[in-house]
Amino acid sequence: MTRLILATRNAGKITELRTILADAGLPHDLVGADAFPDIPDVKETGVTFAENALLKAHALAQATGLPAVADDSGLCVDVLNGAPGIFSARWSGKHGDDRANLELLLAQLSDIADEHRAAHFACAAALALPDGRQEVVEGRLHGTLRHTPVGTNGFGYDPILQPEGDTRTCAQLTPDEKNAISHRGQAFRALVPVVRQLLG
Repeated sequence: MTRLILATRNAGKITELRTILADAGLPHDLVGADAFPDIPDVKETGVTFAENALLKAHALAQATGLPAVADDSGLCVDVLNGAPGIFSARWSGKHGDDRANLELLLAQLSDIADEHRAAHFACAAALALPDGRQEVVEGRLHGTLRHTPVGTNGFGYDPILQPEGDTRTCAQLTPDEKNAISHRGQAFRALVPVVRQLLG
């Protein structure tokens, strides 16, 4: 059984990928970054989601000697030419302040009419091997942005993105409903043939 490390300390993300691999019949032993507490966090200096995912995956593969998976994701707003994009988590200036990020984005879009509020969540997931081989896949969840936050599930920009074909925001979906359509779920599922090809 190949051991595989996911560049996260988020237990939910580990469970999600572990389930996807198991459902695909890939019995890899997946662990999170917590299994190697001495590994320093990697600075995300890339200018695309794919570059940041690869930076993290390669750093982890080199540090542990294990195949490593990493992802990077964010919200891309059409009328803002794809922003906040890679800056989604620190759009308001402080990393991880979901409420401030949300409020700033809504203020910036306050005069934008419904027909111009298209946006999507994007996720790049990378697999890097200690020998330098790599592969990146992407997933997207398209929708439109509400004028006010609705719902209490999820995090980040979930309360304002309404997925295509739904009347609810991502924050009103159950975790299972969201995982079935989410950008990260799509990217992780797209990794399955990559893992099968590179790791067997």
